[in-house]
Amino acid sequence: MGICEKTLTETSKLLRSKEIGAEELTNEYLKIIKKNNTAINCYITICEKEAIESARRAQKLLDSGEALSMLCGIPAGIKDNICTKGISTTCASKMLADFVPPYSATVMDKLENQGIAVLGKLNMDEFAMGASSEHSIFGPVHNPWHNDCVAGGSSGGSAAAVAADLAVFALGSDTGGSIRQPASFCGVVGLKPTYGLVSRYGLVAFASSLDQIGPLTKDVTDCAVVLNEISGHDPMDSTSVKKEPENYLADIEKGVKGLKIGLPKEFFSSGLDSDVKKSILETIAKLGASGAYTAELTLPAIEHAVPAYYLISSAEASANLARYDGIRYGYRNKEAKSLAELYRLSRGEGFGREVKRRILLGTYALSSGYNDKLYSKALKVRRMIADEFNHAFEKCDVIAAPVYPTTAFKIGEKLEDPLKMYLGDIYTAGVNLAGLPGLSVPCGLDKKGLPIGIQLIGKAYSEKLLLRVGYAIEKAVGRIIIQRRKEGV
Repeated sequence: MGICEKTLTETSKLLRSKEIGAEELTNEYLKIIKKNNTAINCYITICEKEAIESARRAQKLLDSGEALSMLCGIPAGIKDNICTKGISTTCASKMLADFVPPYSATVMDKLENQGIAVLGKLNMDEFAMGASSEHSIFGPVHNPWHNDCVAGGSSGGSAAAVAADLAVFALGSDTGGSIRQPASFCGVVGLKPTYGLVSRYGLVAFASSLDQIGPLTKDVTDCAVVLNEISGHDPMDSTSVKKEPENYLADIEKGVKGLKIGLPKEFFSSGLDSDVKKSILETIAKLGASGAYTAELTLPAIEHAVPAYYLISSAEASANLARYDGIRYGYRNKEAKSLAELYRLSRGEGFGREVKRRILLGTYALSSGYNDKLYSKALKVRRMIADEFNHAFEKCDVIAAPVYPTTAFKIGEKLEDPLKMYLGDIYTAGVNLAGLPGLSVPCGLDKKGLPIGIQLIGKAYSEKLLLRVGYAIEKAVGRIIIQRRKEGV
């Protein structure tokens, strides 16, 4: 096994035992990025100089023998909507093509204080609006398993980088499934934390009441390690929750004996691909063999999750993106002859098709005469969905569900049918509307050899339990990313 194929935990042990140096490790990752990134297109910006400087600083800490985080010296990739001081943050948009933040997001400050080396900024759907990472001015991200398939979105670059061994771990953001779906498509682990558990300060806003930063990793243990470092209260974020810190590694190997796994019947309907359904049910059966119980549930309001999600997220996007007007922030057309023309040309040229579509939808939903019929009604549905999840957790400890109705689809297959793309969020959007944690863990492959992920949903702040169940799944099923390497995909 090559050094870049190892997990975060394995790599950290090698660094601490001095079997490899931090600079040597970073150079190995930079070498493989230069070799393979053109085919996958997961990196927008490669931070060679900054990464090597960070690795040298980390090595000094490692040599000093100080009690440090497991992240010291670990090379990572960062989604390009998370602000990094002095490093371009484009959101994969012409609107922010020249934006270099004067500050870093709180999560970046935390990780850099622990000694990570930022390899670069990762490709994504523009302003995180999309489910395939095709809506990017830098071109689509390709799935490392099958190069003609999408990597998922909007954190497709983050998932692909981890799956292709171009980063030890990555950070992404999840607004309606944008960590979990690409994690499922690329065969890696992805966690959308409880809303407020991880600071959003420095995350370029899409939909402020739904956005959440989270990790994408090679295995479940790595996910717990990263969450330990990025979670916690932040006074710079008004939505950050004051909560006692937890050790998410503790009890991760405890197993699932006695736990009750809920299976909502709405999540296993006829719209689900047969290979995906079979793999998930087989995985649940393996949990049963390990001592877990299952219980059938019903979440009637979940059928309204997609329209409610798109109305709320688009309404918030229309407000958040109003600042990009050619005057205060972002791209500015230099040929405009009037203020109205400046707005029209700057926004028309600066935003891509999908972003414009959602701004228009959100503005319409908030407009006079339609607010009560659309936006206000969507908020009521959001409350119903949250209440149904809370009621379901009175009957079970964890809910198991698909992540997406199918495995990764072909690049270009759904670009001309946005509604079809939107409907794919049926299993993930409700989790964001309710503010709950969701974990995607690889559980098998379909007939085409593409990864399948199982989604675990828990009560608010139950990440520790989700990781425990995810670890049990990983032990029962195995890490499917290893199969990709053996087959030379």
